[in-house]
Amino acid sequence: MRSSGLRVALMLAALTACRVHAFDFSGDVSLQARSYPQSAAFTGQRSATAGVVLEPTLHAQPAGRARFALTPLYRYDSADSRRTYADLREAYLLVYGDWGGDAWEFRLGMDRVFWGVAEVYNLVDIVNQTDLIEHPRDRPKLGQPMVALSLSGDWGLVETLVLPYHRTRSYPGRHGRQRSRYLIDRDAEYESGARERHVDFATRYSRSVGLLDIGLSVFDGTSREPLFLASTPTGPQPVATPALIPFYEQIRQFGLDAQLTTEAWLYKLEAIQRRGSRNLLGREENYSAFILGLEHTLYALFDTYADLTVLGEWLYDDRGDRATTVWDNDLYLAGFLALNDAQGTEFVVGLLADLHRETRTLNLEMKRRLSGNWSIRLEAFANLKTDREDLGYDARRDSFLGADLTYGF
Repeated sequence: MRSSGLRVALMLAALTACRVHAFDFSGDVSLQARSYPQSAAFTGQRSATAGVVLEPTLHAQPAGRARFALTPLYRYDSADSRRTYADLREAYLLVYGDWGGDAWEFRLGMDRVFWGVAEVYNLVDIVNQTDLIEHPRDRPKLGQPMVALSLSGDWGLVETLVLPYHRTRSYPGRHGRQRSRYLIDRDAEYESGARERHVDFATRYSRSVGLLDIGLSVFDGTSREPLFLASTPTGPQPVATPALIPFYEQIRQFGLDAQLTTEAWLYKLEAIQRRGSRNLLGREENYSAFILGLEHTLYALFDTYADLTVLGEWLYDDRGDRATTVWDNDLYLAGFLALNDAQGTEFVVGLLADLHRETRTLNLEMKRRLSGNWSIRLEAFANLKTDREDLGYDARRDSFLGADLTYGF
């Protein structure tokens, strides 16, 4: 997939190289380190890791109404070989124009599409695959090959996407932290006979009506969330251990996202109804899930330049104990403090609590610009308590302190 993505990028670059009117080159380089205070749960895991991430972006403006974007990513990690990789996040050609009183856009290549309004997790955001090896909280997305057409006007925006290739989810390796008890195989199984080349379809209609922003979406194709099948151990005993094989089903998902903005409050909703999925018991079960959120910002806190935003979100899956995700019945509470100073200093405190079990997770974060193009991010991610029956129980000892030093260019 990564080699085919590179071929797409080179092809698009060749199309735009002849008559380019403007270039814009930007990006960042990050030096990252993590320290894990608790002893490792599995043999070979380290108490500290370090790495570097390079993510440049090239935007080009060819002649006419066209744009080209290229965003590769390279990560090196000192402990986990699966976290050392190169990938394409974006590599697409965009052409746009007018059609009567409306505007249209056509994209071809690799891109990232975001749907949703919630903070901690986005149920409706199904186009791109989640990159789990990056961060347990941020969970960025992999680039998705697509052919996309959008049409917008006073009546709203319609996006239609054809997705010709499925990307498998990334997971930590044997020596990585945040991993499960059993290693997850890189190879995957599919319900579709076309495997990863099954053509998926997605469409979304969105519109703003007064204070309300609303989006309705449909996805039909290969699920981005796998089930896991047990595999037979290979290799000499007792070194060999069982592994899990990801299995991707064919699903149909209907989504709704809405946000009501008033002077003092934001009211948020994400809801899905999914058909064709199997539950944790391996049986097919159609289900519904939703996120309800409430957000309030206190401006000029204590007559200063600082703003404080408080947020609460409730995540619910009607499968309960049969749910294949950790978001079955959870409450997320967070506070975001922006000092609005020259350095752009921000603080975040977030608590995630499972309302059905005893699992509690705390994250603390501070971001600040240093001199010139340098910035720093400090964070603490603490598993305060992990229920033995929780899907994230194997990562119970993977609380960490992290530091990112970033140079933007």
